[in-house]
Amino acid sequence: MVEITKIKLDKVDRKILTELDKNCRIPSSRLAKIVRKSRQTVEYRIDQLTKKGIITSFNTAINPHKMGHKIYKIYLELKNIPEIKEKLFSELRSSEMVYWMGEFSGKWDLIFAIFAKTDQEFFELKNKIISEYNNIIISEEGGTLLDVKQYPKMYLTNEISKPTAFGGEIIDTKLDELDHNLLEILVNNARISVVDLAKQVGSTPIIVKNRMKKLEVSGVIIQYRIGIDINTLGLDLYKVIIKLDRYTKKDQAKLSEYLSRIPNIHYFIRNLWQIEPELVVETYKEFYLIIENLKKEFPGVIRSVDSLLMVSDEWTPGFKNLIKKKNQATQPEPIE
Repeated sequence: MVEITKIKLDKVDRKILTELDKNCRIPSSRLAKIVRKSRQTVEYRIDQLTKKGIITSFNTAINPHKMGHKIYKIYLELKNIPEIKEKLFSELRSSEMVYWMGEFSGKWDLIFAIFAKTDQEFFELKNKIISEYNNIIISEEGGTLLDVKQYPKMYLTNEISKPTAFGGEIIDTKLDELDHNLLEILVNNARISVVDLAKQVGSTPIIVKNRMKKLEVSGVIIQYRIGIDINTLGLDLYKVIIKLDRYTKKDQAKLSEYLSRIPNIHYFIRNLWQIEPELVVETYKEFYLIIENLKKEFPGVIRSVDSLLMVSDEWTPGFKNLIKKKNQATQPEPIE
């Protein structure tokens, strides 16, 4: 048996992580008031949480739907041929169209999300992958994402907070070179100061601050969050794929409200044909009880439930590559 070392957090660390996940650009002085510690103590604790590998990243959450892209998903059951699987994973990680990918234990071995402007663009990439790796693909399914509710990491404090939504209506927001340059930096460095950000993009702090506000209002920037390695805390992440018998607006509202009261909820994803809550738990028994209670509460809504243990959870460089590509496309051609 492999022994996993679990890092214990006190209430202050848990509160700091939760507040950073709501907005990791929060000033240290304001965060200090919330947790009732000095600014120096808060900054030291953030530094220690990062060095210990608990905080893995400071990310700007972007909504591809507000940049004119749909999000499609592919679910694959794979044969265990390590060298071919790794080749597939490497190709997906380097693709500028792959938004996210996860490896699982359960019905599906791999799920990944693709953003594309058109169904045809997605169709071509999907066919390329299925054709090239058909020798290890046992079965596959696809889907189109409607919207997502992303919850603050409530499992750290058991405090119920409102989620932030993304997806929704497809709008091709007009962005210029400065917008793209800002997004390219912010996507993986969300806690950078406005002064440093302005220097890197060759602008002024006032202009940068106004542009960021504009991107937030338009819905291109959804939120400033942190990544956490839950394995360091002895936690597991499960994805639940629920096929529905019915899903009226009344059912939808009731189910959404029910899930929002569960501190373990991480994401609530709606696809065209199914819903996918994601839950962070300490033990499988805890997860099992949550799902059993969910099935008892909604017997006329839920047709079937597939539970997947998430082995890896990767936000790929695809979005950053897309920003670069769009930025290059907006550059004026040099005059000869």
